[in-house]
Amino acid sequence: MKKQRIIDEDLKLIPYYQNDIALNWYQDKQLVRQVDDVDEVYSLEKLNAMYEYLDGHGDCFYICYKGDLIGDVSLYDKDKIAIVICREYQNMHIGRKCVREMIRLAEEKGLRQVKAHIYPFNHQSQKMFLSLGFIEEEKQLYVYRIR
Repeated sequence: MKKQRIIDEDLKLIPYYQNDIALNWYQDKQLVRQVDDVDEVYSLEKLNAMYEYLDGHGDCFYICYKGDLIGDVSLYDKDKIAIVICREYQNMHIGRKCVREMIRLAEEKGLRQVKAHIYPFNHQSQKMFLSLGFIEEEKQLYVYRIR
């Protein structure tokens, strides 16, 4: 069973469990466009299928900030990181802390690198991943080498 990961007193990662709270985040067209480059919001079925995939192929967590679930972060398919944070909680350095925690998890698993797929128009995510030491190796592919 996956354990909760405590980042600091306000921020923790809670292992995925099926619920419909996250559906609210995926009803935000702008957020969905950032993540999937589509203009169609998620249905509950699509959301559950996505989470089942992420959790079944790695480690999927909800981001809990000051007691509220505000997003999700995953380390899946051995070396890929994905993160989504509600727009009202973006630009607060929460994402950076969560990605750092996924890098720590990757280190615990003995991985040598992690990757993130980021669309060219998503400058906010590009800036965050680059600030953490990721390098754009190919168009839309950012890589962090673990020492």
